[in-house]
Amino acid sequence: MNQTIIFPDHQDIDKDKHAVCFHAQQSGALIVCYVSIDDIRKRQHEALVVEEAILAAFDQHRFDFEDLAEEAIEEENFNDQGEIWVR
Repeated sequence: MNQTIIFPDHQDIDKDKHAVCFHAQQSGALIVCYVSIDDIRKRQHEALVVEEAILAAFDQHRFDFEDLAEEAIEEENFNDQGEIWVR
């Protein structure tokens, strides 16, 4: 793991984007990262409906999502809004 990218232990649900939002920090810059709720459901193999269940499932797969986000950041795979989306 690249120690220059840090992932604070905070996430929330962005209802407009139908995704869980989490953050990365690289060289002092805050990078907004997302994983869709549908992708979390696929990994969890459950029809997650309640926000607490979605966040708990995200937390179970947090390290996988962080690894994917780190790889995307290093490859500069930002979208037009400067966000990282992982699957």
